[in-house]
Amino acid sequence: MKLLRVGQKGQEKPAALDNDGKIRDISSHISDLNPDHLNFETISKLQSADLASLPEISSSERIGSCITKPGKFIAIGLNFSDHAAETGAEVPSEPITFMKATSCINGPNDDIEIVSGSKKLDWEVELGIVIGKHTKHIPEAQSQDHILGYCLVNDISEREWQIEKMGQWVKGKSHDTYGPIGPYLVTKDEIADINNLKMSLDVNGQRMQTGNTNTMIFNVNVIVSYLSKFMSLQPGDIITTGTPPGVGMGMKPQQFLKAGDTMRLSIENLGEQNSKVVAL
Repeated sequence: MKLLRVGQKGQEKPAALDNDGKIRDISSHISDLNPDHLNFETISKLQSADLASLPEISSSERIGSCITKPGKFIAIGLNFSDHAAETGAEVPSEPITFMKATSCINGPNDDIEIVSGSKKLDWEVELGIVIGKHTKHIPEAQSQDHILGYCLVNDISEREWQIEKMGQWVKGKSHDTYGPIGPYLVTKDEIADINNLKMSLDVNGQRMQTGNTNTMIFNVNVIVSYLSKFMSLQPGDIITTGTPPGVGMGMKPQQFLKAGDTMRLSIENLGEQNSKVVAL
């Protein structure tokens, strides 16, 4: 299934795409796409529902984040060897882990805020994992039993805050609007090979990032198992898994976002995002 949330901010309804690509209101089945409903049992019931009989929602409606109120928004850094190289970093021997504040979650086409004094706002197209089952100390072979589906993520990063200021990366990753997710939560049965999906990101119509999930250093099974050793994962938790080369920080000279810039990003089978940077 392709699940989404449609409506104005704070008033989104849960929805799904039917076989004809029409958006159907599924609020008669679940109240929202939140941790209470992001589990295998609920999704199985939705998959058996007659979507064509449910009310249609106009495709012109705003699309919100495909998940709301997750318990955790975890991220993996430097997970593509060529991205590590462009930033001058060594290829990590184990997943580099950091957090993004859940308050940074944004709709896939919503504006991205650039605040006064921000100098190094950057882009990162990434594959997001959505957890569907309580997960703790599991081997890699069991990871797929705990993954509900996948989504598109733009891991917006303010590099000065992330790298040049004191403390952890979370500071440069967590401002409001720095976590666009969606448009869809795509259940894993709709993806033939998660380890072979094309990825791209354009800024102002110019291609910046081109990649494929097949060049990830640590694949989704490794990541879920690894994280489960250090923290339990719950339904609705999001894990964003790293970005291919082509970020602004890695360019010579470096290039960063400014007010008025637009971004278009996509991952094969997961949809696309279109957003604009606006001055706060």
